[in-house]
Amino acid sequence: MYQIEIKSSAEKYLSKIPYKYHEKVKEKIDGLARNPFPPGCKKLKAPEKDQYSIRAGQYRVVYEVYQDELLILVVKIGHRKDVYR
Repeated sequence: MYQIEIKSSAEKYLSKIPYKYHEKVKEKIDGLARNPFPPGCKKLKAPEKDQYSIRAGQYRVVYEVYQDELLILVVKIGHRKDVYR
């Protein structure tokens, strides 16, 4: 199982999400501990790191996977219209 760490900026955004979406996003993040590459995850074209994105309703979770450390770092959480900016 992977350990999950969430950056403080992502944690702050997560606390502002409406409750009905908050639970869905939290479930998706928790599911990454068992499978860091779930069906539907997309590899982003970030030049500096290997970043991936998963959908959680109208929100997206952007994360990095460190396989040698068994660590998943959630970098950003945001609404689908502006999370990639």
